[in-house]
Amino acid sequence: MSKGFATDNLAVKKSNKKVVSNELQGRLISWSPWPAANFKTKYPAFPFVLTILIVVIGQWYLSLLSQA
Repeated sequence: MSKGFATDNLAVKKSNKKVVSNELQGRLISWSPWPAANFKTKYPAFPFVLTILIVVIGQWYLSLLSQA
C-alpha cells in the first residue's frame, strides 16, 4: 500500500546541472592577486572616490607646504 509521498520509481531526481554565475571568475590582471574580476561591478564608485581622496590629500599637503 503506497500512501503519501512518491515511491522510489517516481522520486525527484537531483539535477547535475552546473550553476552558472553571472560574476566573472579569476583576476582582472592575470598575474596580480588583486583586484578580483568582479571588482568593477562590486564597487562602481571606486574611481570617483579615489579621485576625490587624492585631490583632498593633495590640497591638504599643499596647504602644509605653504604654511612653512
